[in-house]
Amino acid sequence: MMLKIENLDVFYGDAQALDGVSLEIEEGAIVAIVGANGAGKTSLIRTIAGMHRPSRGRILYRGTDVAGWPSHKVCNLGIGQVAEGRQVFPSLSIAENLAMGAMLPRARATRERNLERVYALFPALAERSHQLAGTLSGGEQQMLAIGRCLMGAPDLVMFDEPSLGLAPTVVQTVLRCVRDLNREGLTCVLVEQNVAVSLKLASSAYVLENGRITLSGTGAALLTDDRVRQAYLGL
Repeated sequence: MMLKIENLDVFYGDAQALDGVSLEIEEGAIVAIVGANGAGKTSLIRTIAGMHRPSRGRILYRGTDVAGWPSHKVCNLGIGQVAEGRQVFPSLSIAENLAMGAMLPRARATRERNLERVYALFPALAERSHQLAGTLSGGEQQMLAIGRCLMGAPDLVMFDEPSLGLAPTVVQTVLRCVRDLNREGLTCVLVEQNVAVSLKLASSAYVLENGRITLSGTGAALLTDDRVRQAYLGL
C-alpha cells in the first residue's frame, strides 16, 4: 500500500475538522475524495502534506509514519500537492516558478528532464517561459501549478480542487492531464468539486461528510449509489 491513513483526527482549536478518517491509496491509482464544502477535504490534504499536525492517527507512506512531519520532508519523500487556488508566485516568471518546484533534494538530479516533461505536457508554458505568472489566465496558472509540482519529481500528487473557477473547456484539459499523468505511472489523489467527472476518472473513491468517511468503493460503484446521486449529482 502506497499511502495508508489510520484513524486521523485534526482540530482547529476546539473545532474538529477530521474525525477518525481512515483510507488507503494503492500505487498507480486515481483516488477521488468527494464531499460538500466544509466536509474536511482540504484539511485532509493539508494534513497529509505536513501543513497541519494531527492530534491522533497515522499517515503511513510506503510504511513510514509521516504524521506531523514538516512539509518539506514530506515533499522530499515524494508526496506532491497542487493546492486549491493555484498559489503561483505572481511576480516570478513561468520559468522561475518551475525552478522553485525543483529545489527539493530529490529533484535536483532530474531537473532538466522534468522541465522537458512539463513543457511537453503544457506547450503554452514553454512558449512564454519568461512571462510573469500573475499575468496568466486561470487555466494557465493551474497548468503552471501542476508543472511546478511535477518539477519536484513526486510519486504521488494530491490535486485539491484543480478545476475550481475555470472555464468548462479548461476543466476538461486539466482533468485530461490528471488522467494522462496517471497513465504514465503517477499515483493521484483527486479532491474535486465536479463529483461526476472525478468518480468517472477514479479507480476508487471516498465520500467525506463532516470530517468522517461515510462511503467508499470504486468510482463506478459510487457513481451509481443513490445516496451519492441525490446528495452530489442532483439526481
